[in-house]
Formats: sequence, C-alpha cells, structure tokens
Amino acid sequence: MRLNNRNKAGFYNFLSTFLLMLFLGGVLVFFLEKYKFDVLGIKSALFILIPAIFLAIFYVRGRQIFEYDSDGEALNFKNRNVISFLDRPANDEFPKYKLLHYEIVNAFIFKRLYISISSRKRQSTILKYDVSYLTKRELSDLKLSLSKVIKANTENNKRQQMQQP
Repeated sequence: MRLNNRNKAGFYNFLSTFLLMLFLGGVLVFFLEKYKFDVLGIKSALFILIPAIFLAIFYVRGRQIFEYDSDGEALNFKNRNVISFLDRPANDEFPKYKLLHYEIVNAFIFKRLYISISSRKRQSTILKYDVSYLTKRELSDLKLSLSKVIKANTENNKRQQMQQP
C-alpha cells in the first residue's frame, strides 16, 4: 500500500509563507504603533504574539509531508518539511519482518507515529515520524496496513517455532 500527502505540499508551503509574512507584518505594525502612533499601549504586543503563536503551532506539529510504501518485502517511510532547511528529513527503509509494533500518540496539537523494529543484536529500535498533517482516512489506512504486516509477522514466527523441534 502506498500513502502520501505530497499533493498538499503547495498548500503547506503557502501556509508557511503566509504565517511568516503575517508575523513579519505584525512586527512592523508593532514598531509603528509603539514609536509612531502609540494609541493601543501594551495591547500592541498582540500584533507580535498572535502570529507568533500560529507560527509556533505550525512548526511544533512537525514535518508536513509523509510518505509510506509497503509494497514488496520492505517498508519505506519518508517524512520531511516543505521548507527543507528547517529540519532534516527522515528516510527509513527496512524489511517487513523487522517490524515489531507501532503506536500513534495523539497529543493535543500533534500526532506522532512510533515504530519499533528489531535490530541486529535482538534489541529494538524506535523510529519516530510526524503524522499530524494526515487526514483521518489516511491515518486509518496506515494503521490497517501496519496491523496487517504485524499480523503476518506473528503468524510467520508461530509457524517457525512449531517447525523447530
């Protein structure tokens, strides 16, 4: 199964630029109000505070573009920002049999996908992806696909244990 929200990259890029311009405009209006007009007094700080809150929420939610591919014998995860210099993208590819379990944490502002995979020394490694910008349908499709892979892995493990004397 393939899942991605690359088609929304233009919208997220526009939103990011709009929020940044709104913040810079708020800074300009704040300084004009403070040093030229001085009508609002301390309330003029809202020109900076409100756009800063929206901008912070946009970036705290995490990477906007998420791609998932489970076709073949490997799972492929890609997670990146629309503005590439802000954060390093997360690209991981590993065989399906290494997937142990997953968990989606739904906080108030953001959603994260935690994937636990087995490593070489029988320890598990946890990989983190931002899935805040996925729709409910995309998120449920992702859960269904990962659950199928885990179910197939447990069935294969049971078969292998029964065949061993």
